[in-house]
Amino acid sequence: MGKEVLDSTLVSDYIRGNELAIEELINRHQQRVFSFIYSKVLDRDVTEDIFQDTFIKVINTLKRGSYNEEGKFLPWVMRIAHNLVIDHFRRSNRMPKFEDNGEFSIFSVLGDGSLNAEKQIIKNQVENDVKRLIEELPDDQKAVLKMRIYQDMSFKEISDKTGVSINTALGRMRYALINLRKVIEKHNIILTN
Repeated sequence: MGKEVLDSTLVSDYIRGNELAIEELINRHQQRVFSFIYSKVLDRDVTEDIFQDTFIKVINTLKRGSYNEEGKFLPWVMRIAHNLVIDHFRRSNRMPKFEDNGEFSIFSVLGDGSLNAEKQIIKNQVENDVKRLIEELPDDQKAVLKMRIYQDMSFKEISDKTGVSINTALGRMRYALINLRKVIEKHNIILTN
């Protein structure tokens, strides 16, 4: 049995509900994907973030059932990683916006120190709004989100600390963000600068 066959088997197993299959796929391709991203961005923290975003996207696509790359799992993952690297460079060339177009975009502005007084006030307001919204999340989702965003922990560290699998931690993050988006829409909070 060739490696490709195994990948596609694992993909089908995961789509059919076997949660361990995705961890096996992540473990198997971690080194290649991580090295590829690092070779482009040359920064370990950024690489770690893009790597995790890549697999969140992979998991979301598989969960939605919209994966159809027959037996070409790794090239597909690499394409996702490549697109996220391009997004990263696009984003870092301009003032971060509070647009909600990806996983951490709401928070991307929280790290920007070069804001003028007016923007600083808006930023504080948004930070307070976001913190208040986070408080409305279920505890397990809130915990993962806080560790990820405010303590900058990797999903591996979150998994170790909370005693759940990496996949469960990723899932909680995903639901936390979906819920956050719902709350933002419900309250008509406009995250713009």
